[in-house]
Amino acid sequence: QSSEKPGNIYLIFLFVLQAPKKAKKKIEGGSNVFSMFEQTQIQEFKEAFTIMDQNRDGFIDKADLRDTFAALGRLNVKNEELEDMVKEAPGPINFTVFLTMFGEKLKGTDPEETILNAFKIFDPEGKGHIKADYIKEMLMTQADRFSQEEIKQMFAAFPPDVSGNLDYKNLCYVITHGEEKD
Repeated sequence: QSSEKPGNIYLIFLFVLQAPKKAKKKIEGGSNVFSMFEQTQIQEFKEAFTIMDQNRDGFIDKADLRDTFAALGRLNVKNEELEDMVKEAPGPINFTVFLTMFGEKLKGTDPEETILNAFKIFDPEGKGHIKADYIKEMLMTQADRFSQEEIKQMFAAFPPDVSGNLDYKNLCYVITHGEEKD
């Protein structure tokens, strides 16, 4: 799991979903994919899926992924990378197929690792931090948008360093464990 390259379709979905805002519980087994999630989670996933389905045809394809990357500030994504993401699905990616893929991916995973992977999309060099101004812009303009007050609260709890960087590894730890690392 940790060896996967950022750009994975699941990570894009997580960021669109704003995983840092609401850490998800570890998902336990279930025969029906819809039984794996609470109704409110399914609704959140559906909203995020709709955002990713840029052309509103009910399926996520390469063009939708390219547009989603562009909306998140990542331009010039290689066609091969998009093809690899689409190939992760057994067929056309409608909401049920995607929810199934997503459920299988999350089953038994550590929520901290899941959230870290979402942040790593914006840290391709693996520095462990992201420019605070950039993450503020992303959180206020994408998916379940943060309000100015929510941004203020986040930066009060996790102030950027003197260089204006946000230590997202520590942020993820606190989201999933409830207290700061020593």
